[in-house]
Amino acid sequence: MVPQKKKGTAGPQTFPSTKDEEDSASATKKNELFRFLDLPLELRRKIYYMTFSTLPAVIDLDPYNFAMLKRQKLLSLFCVSRAIYLEATQHFFSTHTFRLFPSYPGCYFKTKKLLLARIPSHYRKLITSLELRVGPGWNHPPRGWVVNDALGLIDCQSVRVLKVFVECDPSDAIYEGFRMGDGVYERFSGRLLNSVLTVVQNIKVVEFDGFSGVKRTGDMMSGLEEVVKIHNKVVGWGPERGWSEQAD
Repeated sequence: MVPQKKKGTAGPQTFPSTKDEEDSASATKKNELFRFLDLPLELRRKIYYMTFSTLPAVIDLDPYNFAMLKRQKLLSLFCVSRAIYLEATQHFFSTHTFRLFPSYPGCYFKTKKLLLARIPSHYRKLITSLELRVGPGWNHPPRGWVVNDALGLIDCQSVRVLKVFVECDPSDAIYEGFRMGDGVYERFSGRLLNSVLTVVQNIKVVEFDGFSGVKRTGDMMSGLEEVVKIHNKVVGWGPERGWSEQAD
């Protein structure tokens, strides 16, 4: 016969966790490591994108970029591990456009050691997009604006897109009396573009854009387009002007 439980007697009792047990469990959770590389590659790439999103899409040689990199220590991600280093460097250099010749005024504009020359060779090989900005120094181009071995452009064979942004066209009547001579700067810009396309032959698309004062049918744009045709590259149009083959 099963003995009956007396009325009023308590069943099995449970006791709340002690403070020491709770602290121990909390410490265990804190000590658990989050394995970043266990995330899918797609999510890791999104995290890299968010990490570098504070930088401009076009990297130029100017104090703003130096300050951003130093203050936020964005490139410290390269030092975490070899696996993350390979992924982060590939993402950073392949998703940003690097300006060939600086447009920031002052010592950066006149420097002999350009941005590309300051980037190590193994990083230059990861770059997929470059920008050539013409217009700064239209009445007296800096001596450093030249494609030579010191620039390191020969390492940029992964580049597929060259963006050409035209700030001004000195052939316009408004520059009369201030330009070096008829067609001088336009020919200088054409030679510069020709040199870049000659060295980096893997470029597929040359994307043109410019400020509102630049006419697509002007001497500057016409000369640059002729250079692109000689090298048999695809012509694209940037978002600033929205040029097309028919519209100016």
